[in-house]
Amino acid sequence: MNQKLKKAGSGLLLCSLSFASLAVQAADNINVTYAGSMGVVMDKYLGPTFAKAQKLNYQGQGQGAYGMANLLASKKVVADVFVSITPGPIDVLKKAGLVDTSVPVASTSMVIAYNPKGKFAQQFAAIKDHQAGAKPWWQVLQTPGLHFGRTDAATDPQGQNIIFTMMLAEKYYQQPGLAKKVLGEVNNPQQVLAEGGLLTRLEAGQVDAASGYESATRSAKLPYIALPDEINLSNPEMSAKWYDTVSFAVKDHNGKDQTLHTQPLVFYAAVLKNAPNPVAAKRFVAFMQSAEGQKIFQENGYDKPKGHDF
Repeated sequence: MNQKLKKAGSGLLLCSLSFASLAVQAADNINVTYAGSMGVVMDKYLGPTFAKAQKLNYQGQGQGAYGMANLLASKKVVADVFVSITPGPIDVLKKAGLVDTSVPVASTSMVIAYNPKGKFAQQFAAIKDHQAGAKPWWQVLQTPGLHFGRTDAATDPQGQNIIFTMMLAEKYYQQPGLAKKVLGEVNNPQQVLAEGGLLTRLEAGQVDAASGYESATRSAKLPYIALPDEINLSNPEMSAKWYDTVSFAVKDHNGKDQTLHTQPLVFYAAVLKNAPNPVAAKRFVAFMQSAEGQKIFQENGYDKPKGHDF
């Protein structure tokens, strides 16, 4: 009997030590999940700077924001912080009971990025420099043989936003059919690529031009065509009367039809309720809002945050 009690006690001690070890490990780490376009600013600057100051190990993971939100909601991925582009992915986590509120930490706008060494580089450069006689950007994108890259509208806000941009451009430039001519179908396998590697593929010459956020494109030091406020989704004042006039349908991760509407291009940060290290999570969100964090964002092409807590 004593021997059995001794073995049981040893087992409980090992379990206690294991849980204690996991707790210590969690306290030593800060695990941040984020919209894939934020890879450079997160993994090279914000994460390492914060981790060094706090004497923590930084672990970052990026993916299309809706895809990442669904992984977090299903507990397939566990993290301390989630940083989304647009409020939609945050709402997924609110419905899953993992987030109460989120705060804006930066903002951006849609642009058309291009390969500076590609066969269409001169045409895009002429547009960028406002040279006389340059074709409109939307006309160049319709050139036979030009390979345009974008992300999946079903899993990534950027994939949705480039469709909204083209639909608004169709109205703004009064060019019926522009969106279909440039993009094809919503889920066009010839264009849709993984969000995290889109600009890398552009830089490598696998695509000639791509959708992009100005923030990520500037972080990657790639040239781009800036777009007017009427189509770049950056101006919240244009939402109600202009941006909100376009919408389209996709199938969600459950295969159900979902009608999508424009959302402001604001980056929101949230502490997850199941965060292994909630103390560090709160500090990291505060760091992104601090003067030092905002300076890092701005040095990497991000604008100041717009909007309010969500």
